[in-house]
Amino acid sequence: MFDFRRFLGRTGEQAAARFMKKNGCKILETNFRNLFGEIDIIATDRDVIVFVEVKTRQEGGVISPKEAVTSKKQKTIAKVAESWLKSKNRYGAKARFDVIAIVSDNKTKRIEWVKNAFDTRSF
Repeated sequence: MFDFRRFLGRTGEQAAARFMKKNGCKILETNFRNLFGEIDIIATDRDVIVFVEVKTRQEGGVISPKEAVTSKKQKTIAKVAESWLKSKNRYGAKARFDVIAIVSDNKTKRIEWVKNAFDTRSF
């Protein structure tokens, strides 16, 4: 059975990765999972490791993509990121948390890249 939400999310993540590459980032991993959760995209932007949550919504949705990244989701992303940094011996590296918000009307996608969308000091 076709799962439209999964399809929308996957195509949004692919669009976000292409968008980041066009803007000079190097994609290190996509859909990284561990015991704590998942991060959609892990990339580098110059000398900064970027952990990206991608949120894709249909035009006219109730909640905007940016609003969908709740404080609970932010804490999960931070735990996964910390674990990833340790596993790659990059603990202490410059890092940031971004959100790429995509709104689709089935023909076009509007992409908004929110750099430094949140930081772990607020937890």
